[in-house]
Amino acid sequence: MSNTDNQNNLSRRNFLRLAGLGSTALCLGLYMPESAEAKVLKEGQIYSENLDVELCAWIIINTSGLVTIVSHRAEMGQGAYHSIAQIVAEELEVDLYGVDIKFAPGDQEKYGNQVTGGSSTIRTSYKNLLKLSATARELLIIAAASRWKVLPTDCYAEMGHVINRKTGKKFHYGELVEEASGMKAPENIKLKKISEYKLIRKPLHRRDTPLKTNGAAVFGLDKKLPGMLYAAVERNPRLRGIVKSYDDSEALKIKGVKRVFKVKMGVHNTFREGVAVVADSTWAAMQGKKALRIVWDDSGFEHINSATIFKRQEEFIKTKEGLILSTQGNPNDVIKKAKKKLDIVYQTPYQAHYCMEPVNCVAHFQGDKVEIWGPIQAPDWVQDYISKELKIERKSVIVNPTFLGGGFGRKAFMDYPHEATMISKEMGTPIQVVWTREDDATQGPYRPGISYRCEGVIDNGEISALKFRMAGQNNDHWRGGKKDVANRSTSEGFLKPYFDSIKSLSFAEVPFETPVPTMWWRSVYASTNGFAYESFLDEVAVEAKTDPLDLRRKYLKDERSQNLIDKMEAISGWKNRKKNEGFGVAITECFKSTVGQIVKVSRNASGKLKIDKVWAVMDCGWYVNPDIIRAQVEGSIVMGYGAAAFHEVHFDDGMVVEKNFHSYQMPRINDIPEIEIHIMENEEDAGGVGEPGLPAFAPALTNAIFDLTGTRIRKLPFDMAKI
Repeated sequence: MSNTDNQNNLSRRNFLRLAGLGSTALCLGLYMPESAEAKVLKEGQIYSENLDVELCAWIIINTSGLVTIVSHRAEMGQGAYHSIAQIVAEELEVDLYGVDIKFAPGDQEKYGNQVTGGSSTIRTSYKNLLKLSATARELLIIAAASRWKVLPTDCYAEMGHVINRKTGKKFHYGELVEEASGMKAPENIKLKKISEYKLIRKPLHRRDTPLKTNGAAVFGLDKKLPGMLYAAVERNPRLRGIVKSYDDSEALKIKGVKRVFKVKMGVHNTFREGVAVVADSTWAAMQGKKALRIVWDDSGFEHINSATIFKRQEEFIKTKEGLILSTQGNPNDVIKKAKKKLDIVYQTPYQAHYCMEPVNCVAHFQGDKVEIWGPIQAPDWVQDYISKELKIERKSVIVNPTFLGGGFGRKAFMDYPHEATMISKEMGTPIQVVWTREDDATQGPYRPGISYRCEGVIDNGEISALKFRMAGQNNDHWRGGKKDVANRSTSEGFLKPYFDSIKSLSFAEVPFETPVPTMWWRSVYASTNGFAYESFLDEVAVEAKTDPLDLRRKYLKDERSQNLIDKMEAISGWKNRKKNEGFGVAITECFKSTVGQIVKVSRNASGKLKIDKVWAVMDCGWYVNPDIIRAQVEGSIVMGYGAAAFHEVHFDDGMVVEKNFHSYQMPRINDIPEIEIHIMENEEDAGGVGEPGLPAFAPALTNAIFDLTGTRIRKLPFDMAKI
C-alpha cells in the first residue's frame, strides 16, 4: 500500500471527525491530520503493512481479529491500563482478556496531553472512548451486512464477531476490517445504557495483575539495550550549588568503573550539578559513587531549616493579606465588626513521594535523535524539555513509557530523563541511571509544607463569614506561572456548594518561596487544604453548637451532597455514637469527585489511642471498575495516614534529614484499621479516582480525636502515642 493510499484511506476512515468527535479529539488524546501515517504502533514492526488495517490510533484490529488498544496514559498502579481496555471492550463487544494493550509513545500530535495526573485519564476520555469503540463496532456491522446483503439491524456484534440474526452466520472482526476501512463511519451512534453494561461497573480482575506477578510486566529497571552501560550520580546534598572539585582516584579503582565526570540536570527553572560514575553494572557504578570525594560550592543561596520555614510562613499569614483567588460578600467587614471570631492556624509538612520503585531511566543519545525508556508520567513534557535543552527536533525525541512502580506526581518531573540523556551524550552509548533510595529521598521534589490562617464568624448558630489564607510554595511558579496571581489551587478540596450557601467567603495565597524544589503529590493541594479547611469547619461546628455532620448537611444543599451525607450517616451509625468512642467527619472534593470519610477512634485497654474503623463514601459519578475504586481509596487512606501521623521531610542547614525508611517511617500493616468503602451510584459525569480518596482522611482522624479526647490537633504530623 503506497503512502498516498494510506492517506486516502485515513481520510475516509478518520473516526474522530466522521464519528462527530470533532474538536474533542484532544480530550480523547488523539489528533489525526489528513497526512497521518497508517500505522500508530511501530515499535518492533509488530504489524506488517499488508496484514493490518488501522481503524484509529487507539484501536487497531488486524486481519486475524486481534484487537490492540493503545493506552495513552501511564500505568503506575492506579488501574488506567485495565480501565481503558474495559471501556473499549464494552462498546466494541470483544473479549476483555483477549485484547492486546500497548503503551503509546510520547506523541502529543496523536495523543494530546499524555500527562498522567489529576486523576484525569478516565474522566477526560471515557465519553470519547465509548463513542469511538461503538463507532468501530457499528462500522464492522455495516460491513458484514453489506456482504450478506441484509440490513445492519439484522446483525449484532458479540465477542469479536458480527452475527446474522436470521441465519446465525458470523464473521470475526478481522475478516471485515479491510472492507470497513473504506466505508463512511455512521453518525449519531447510540451508546449503551448503564443497565445494559456487561463489563463496565463490574469488579473484573485487572489485566496488569498477572503481568506484575509473573514478571512479564516491563518496568524501567527491566529495560536492557545492546551495549548499555550503567550510571550512578552523586548530587549536591543542598539541592543547589555547584561542584567545586572532585577526586575520582578511588572510584576508578573499582572493578567495572569506566569513567567519572561532572553532569548537570534541569530542575524546574534551575540546574543541579553532580558527578556521574559510569560502569558495566549498577553495582559497580554505586560502589564507585561511594568512593568519590567531592567539594561543593554552596554559596549564593539560603541553607534553609524547617523551623525557619514555618516560622516565616506563620508571620506572613498573620501580617499579609496575600493575593485573592476568590471572594464573595464582605468577609473582611464581617470579621472586623464581629465581637467574637475564630482565628486559627493549621500547618502541614513537606512530604516525599517515596514510590516503591526508585527513580530510574534509560537514554540513548544518537546525535540528532534521543530515545528514552522508563517510568515516566509525562512523556510529552519530557519531549518538550529535552528537545529544547538539546536543540533537537521534538519528533526526534522518542519517549517510551514503561510500567511505573508508583508515581504520585514525582515521575512527571523532567530531571531524571534529562540527566540520563546528558550522561548518554557524554558516553556515546545507551545509559541506564538508577537512583538509590537515599538519592530519591534527599533530592526531591517534595509536597510543599504549608501554613493556613482560617478566620470565621458564627452568629446565632449561622456562619456569617469565612476567610482563608495559605502560605506555601506555588508549584505553578516552577513552570513559569505569574507570581502576582494567586495559586489557582488555594481553594482546592473545598466543596463548590459551600460557595452557594455561605454569603461572605474568601481565599487568598500569601506568596512564599524557598530553594526547595516542590511538585505535585497525590491529590496535590487538596491533601493540605483539606486538613485545614475541614478541621476548621469542625471547630466552626463546635462554636455553633452544631453536630459536625449536620453542619455540613446544612451548607451542602445540593442533591449529590445530601445523598452522600445520608450514606455516610447510615453506614457509620453516626447517630448512635456511644460513650468512649470518638467520631470525626470530613468531606472533600478533588478532581471532580467528592469523598466523605468518617473515622472512629477509641482507647485500648492500656489507654493507647487507636483507630477502630474508617468509612469512606466515594461519589465519582460514572465509573468503570468498583474493585479498582476500592483499592485506590484504601491506598489513599493509608498514604494519608502516613502523612498525618508518621512521616515528614525536615531540612537542616539546607539538607534533608530523613534519608530512608528508618527515619521516614511508614504505616505498617498492623497500623491499618478496618476500611469500609461505598460507591455512590448515579449517572453523573465521571470524576477522578486515584487521588480523591486522600484529602478527607487526616481531618476526619483529627476531628475524631478531638471528639474523644478534647485535644485539637492543628499541626501535622502528630504522634498518636502522645495524645
